[in-house]
Amino acid sequence: MDIKLAKNDKRYIDGTSDVYNIMQRVLLRENQIDQEKEHFWIIGMNEAGYILYIELIALGTAKTVPAEPMNIYRVAVMKNATRVVAIHNHPSGRLPPSEADKDITDRLIQVGRILNITFVNHLIITPITYVSFKAEGWMDELEKSLKYVPTYQVIEQIRKEEQRIARDKIKFAQDKTKTVKDKANAEKKVLINALLEKQVSIENIAKILEVTPKQVSKIINMQ
Repeated sequence: MDIKLAKNDKRYIDGTSDVYNIMQRVLLRENQIDQEKEHFWIIGMNEAGYILYIELIALGTAKTVPAEPMNIYRVAVMKNATRVVAIHNHPSGRLPPSEADKDITDRLIQVGRILNITFVNHLIITPITYVSFKAEGWMDELEKSLKYVPTYQVIEQIRKEEQRIARDKIKFAQDKTKTVKDKANAEKKVLINALLEKQVSIENIAKILEVTPKQVSKIINMQ
C-alpha cells in the first residue's frame, strides 16, 4: 500500500532523523486502525535522496511482521529507486532488534547488492523514539555477513583473499632474497606455504605450479 506524504513532510532524506520524523507521523496515522500490530515500510529514493515512494510492505502481529525481500525490491525496481530504507515499528515500545529483525536486514543487504540497489538503513520505531541499525553499528556487522551470500561469491572472495595473501608474502620474500634463483624459489615457497595453510594438497599445488610433487616437497624443505 502506497503511503502519501503529508503537505508539510520533507521530500528529501538528509539523515536518519528525517526518516523518523516522517515515519513517526505515518505510524500515528496508521495506528488509528492497527495500533497493536507491527508494520513494515520501505522508503524508496533516488541517488540524491529524493523520496520516490513510501510503501507499506507488510502488516503483521503484535510481535512480528513477515517482510519478504521479493516484495520489497519488486516495488523498488518498478519505481526506479536506487536506495531504500526499511522501517518497522515495535508496538511493545521496546527498541532492541530481534534475531528475526537482524536476519531480514542481512537478507535485504545481500539482495540489494545483487540488484544494485543500496540498502541504506533499517529503523525500528515507536511513537516517541527510534533506533537505527546504521548508528548502532549493526549495519556494518551485517554487511560482512556471508549467511545469504551466494556460494559462488563466497568462493570468489576466498580465492581473492588467497591471492592477496600470496602476493603479500611473495613481496615480503622478494625483499629478503638476493639472487634471481633464490628469489624464484622463495616466491614458490611462500606461495606453497600459503596454499598449504588453506589445506590444498601437495598434488594440487604441483599441478598449479606445473612441477612434480617431489619438486614441491624439495621447495618446502629449502633453507
